[in-house]
Amino acid sequence: MHTVVERELELGLVLSPERTIPVPARLTYRTDDPYAVHVIFHIGSDSPVHWTFARELLVEGVFRPSGEGDVRVWPAKRDGRSLVCVALDSPDGEALLEAPAGAVSAWLERTLRIVPPGSEGTHLGLDKGLTALLALASRDDAGPNDPWGTDECPEPGA
Repeated sequence: MHTVVERELELGLVLSPERTIPVPARLTYRTDDPYAVHVIFHIGSDSPVHWTFARELLVEGVFRPSGEGDVRVWPAKRDGRSLVCVALDSPDGEALLEAPAGAVSAWLERTLRIVPPGSEGTHLGLDKGLTALLALASRDDAGPNDPWGTDECPEPGA
């Protein structure tokens, strides 16, 4: 069974230093994808905008500037409010978003309690899959080990 941690919140899309417009968003964390966070922006179109990036990037970005390239995150203050700024860059354009630091931090804390840093690999299910593969390979009735009836790999195109 996998756990999902979600949080709806309103981000600010920065249009200029003086103007920000609200953008509803949903933060999602899934234990079956333990290294990633998913953000869905509801921008008033038929299809929302999806971004996925490393949870560690967001965790670091709450405290200090983090990231390079397509996703950058850093803490900021505006009018006495603590914010987390997220800069997104894609071939379709760029966006600078501001999120309330308290809401993001509380949501991240929930994800970190469920999957502590460094334990993500135990949630991938690789051990279970490997155990199943090894059990199948060790069965007497599993069939021949060589599906081509030879002891070697066939040549490409053969």
